[in-house]
Amino acid sequence: MSQIFMSEEGLKKLKDELEQLKRERPNISRQIAEARDKGDLSENAEYDAAKEAQGMLEMKISKLEASVAAARIIDESRINTSIVQILNRVKILNRTNNKIMEYLLVSESEADIRSNKLSINTPIAQGLLGKKVGDVVSIKVPSGIIPFEIIEISK
Repeated sequence: MSQIFMSEEGLKKLKDELEQLKRERPNISRQIAEARDKGDLSENAEYDAAKEAQGMLEMKISKLEASVAAARIIDESRINTSIVQILNRVKILNRTNNKIMEYLLVSESEADIRSNKLSINTPIAQGLLGKKVGDVVSIKVPSGIIPFEIIEISK
């Protein structure tokens, strides 16, 4: 897995989620044991459900462990605001409808559109990366190509 750049807060959130999932392991194991004690496993829906839940849990844990291992903390005090980059707050104008939007560009794991935290992997963020205030970029989104003007870049 390649490096994942994120804030210190984002890494802490990932680690907390990982620990919470690991604490669920004994509960799943107990469910499997209880289902196994009920007899014939070939027709035991509880056993199948518990095994499936265990598989999903282990998959989530594995994915989070890989993300934590690949995480690289960005020193927020050294963030440049002359060009758009991760952990910048970017104010943009949609030139099609004259609507102003503001997003904080974050890693995939920190993204939360309700909090205006936009993943750097989205088409809009990808189109903005490396651009300066005053630049107009045309970005292909599901509804078509939209011109955006960068109004402000801040921390």
